[in-house]
Amino acid sequence: MAKLRHIAMLVEDIEKSASFYEKAFGMKRVRQHETAIAMTDGVVSLVVIHPSNQNMKGETVRGLHHIGFLIDDMKTVTEKVESNGATFVGGILGTGSGLETERKYVAPDGVNFDITMPEYAREFWKIAVDAA
Repeated sequence: MAKLRHIAMLVEDIEKSASFYEKAFGMKRVRQHETAIAMTDGVVSLVVIHPSNQNMKGETVRGLHHIGFLIDDMKTVTEKVESNGATFVGGILGTGSGLETERKYVAPDGVNFDITMPEYAREFWKIAVDAA
């Protein structure tokens, strides 16, 4: 079963956004570099991303960018989302084990989403992971 565990936003001032979520909601920083700050409440990953990030090429929308689902079987879930109309758009650049652990899609309604295996969620989202 898939579980919603990740939210990503595209913002102009990542430090200002991260500071807000830390102060207002007690989110904790778990990863940071010049174009993204990852935070967590221990269950859900929240990442604020600057438009200059290598994975945001050409993105013009600001605010909510995508959601991410923790899954337990990449092959089964890939087949299920594709057979129900999702369009595969690639993987995240520069992290993880490629398409074996994380894939990006666009749902039929136009919403961007990731499907992610537990090892990726532990390493990059920095959330506690049981089974998906």
